[in-house]
Amino acid sequence: MRHRNKSNALGWLLLSAAIVGVDQWSKAWVLRSLPEYTAVPVVPGFWNWFRTYNEGAAFSFLSDAGGWQKYLFMLLAVGISIGLTVALARMPRGAWKTAAPYALVIGGATGNVIDRLVHGHVVDFIQWYVGKHYWPSFNVADAAICVGVVAIFLAGLLPQRQARHGLGR
Repeated sequence: MRHRNKSNALGWLLLSAAIVGVDQWSKAWVLRSLPEYTAVPVVPGFWNWFRTYNEGAAFSFLSDAGGWQKYLFMLLAVGISIGLTVALARMPRGAWKTAAPYALVIGGATGNVIDRLVHGHVVDFIQWYVGKHYWPSFNVADAAICVGVVAIFLAGLLPQRQARHGLGR
């Protein structure tokens, strides 16, 4: 009989679930409350609510590809989420600097997959801008993915203290 390691980092999936919950709640609010394609100022000169839809990936990449891209992006998101979940299962519980970013990416990817399944596209609504320069609209899931990816990248640049977590023996 094989013993399961109960000191892994799978508990971080609670953060993923929280991201999915906040993301889906915020999108439900947007769909109920915000007009389509109309800026609603939050902080004039910097931030609007702006309900729009994205059928592509980041920055609407492949948004006009005819529909097949929805399945590609869902497949990629599910595959990456499964891979990161397997990594969490193998990771020590105390490795929060890696586990938290993985959980953010899993939660964000899952939130956007739900949108693609339910709506056929991703609901975006946060719009940042300065003057006439606008950042593409995004959502809570997108923000979680971006923060997670940047944190994973930064963690890869920082020197590792492998002995502390019993890695690299």
